[in-house]
Amino acid sequence: MKKKVPLKRLPGEEGVWGFVFGDMLLFAMFFVTFLFYRYENGALFAQSQTLLNQNYGAINTLLLLTSSWFVALGVSQYGKGKTKTSARLLIPAFICGVGFVVIKFFEFGEKIAAGITLNSNEFFTLYYMFTGIHLVHVFVGLGVLFFLWRVARQVTDGSATKTLESGGIFWHMVDLLWIVLFPLIYLV
Repeated sequence: MKKKVPLKRLPGEEGVWGFVFGDMLLFAMFFVTFLFYRYENGALFAQSQTLLNQNYGAINTLLLLTSSWFVALGVSQYGKGKTKTSARLLIPAFICGVGFVVIKFFEFGEKIAAGITLNSNEFFTLYYMFTGIHLVHVFVGLGVLFFLWRVARQVTDGSATKTLESGGIFWHMVDLLWIVLFPLIYLV
C-alpha cells in the first residue's frame, strides 16, 4: 500500500500571487521596452550608462538581498511560533529597505545636481521611470513590512502565518525586480 504524501500548500494568499505575477508581467514589458530602445540607440545608452554610479546600485542590491533574507527568517520564525523573534527580524529588514531609499535619493540628487534629468535623453527617461516606479514599490513594501512587524508582535497564536507569508512574497518580488533592473540599467 502506497503512502499518501500530503500536498504542500502555496504560501500566502492566492490573490497576492495574482498581483505579483501581474506586476512582474508589467515590469517584463518595461525590460523589453528598455532593451528595444537600447538596441535602437546603443551608443547613447552605453555613454549614458557610464554616468551612473554602479556602487550605489550594488549597495542597493546588497541591501535588498539582506532585507529579503531577514524577511524570510522572520516569516519562518513566525511559522514556528516564535513571534517575538519574528518581529525582531523584521526590524533589520525594514532598516535595509530604508537604506535603499536613502541611497536612491542620494543617487537621484547627484544626477539632478549634474543636470541629468528625466528629459536628458531616452536612457535617462527610462532610468528615472523604471527605477522610480520600483522605488514606489519599495515604499509600499516598507509599509507592508511595518504592518507585518505589528502583526507579528500582536498576533502571537500563529494565526497570521498567511498574512506574513503574503507580505514576504510582495517584498521578495520587490527584491527580484531590482535584481533584474540593476544589471539591465547599470551593467549591461
